Amino acid sequence: MRKGFDGLSGLVRNYMDKEPTSGEVFIFLNKNRNLIKLLHWEYGGFVVYYKRLEKGTFPLSTKLSESGSIRWPELVMMVEGIEVEKFRQKPRYQLS
Repeated sequence: MRKGFDGLSGLVRNYMDKEPTSGEVFIFLNKNRNLIKLLHWEYGGFVVYYKRLEKGTFPLSTKLSESGSIRWPELVMMVEGIEVEKFRQKPRYQLS
């Protein structure tokens, strides 16, 4: 968790085989899951969001462990410490 903008973008490029400037949000958790860093490219530069929990851990989404990616609402719930045991997503229109 000592890496900054350049180190995190290097991890994304070299280990995840993704482009850090794609606009995706990349999630980094420490071993104890009480520290989280989010790396995101916005117009003009990188943004790093860093949060340390004084008590508790960040829940690890089962969707994150299976596919390697999660949707924005699931990320927000993860950062806020909301763990949902069972949910059903209603169908929404998506552009193809």
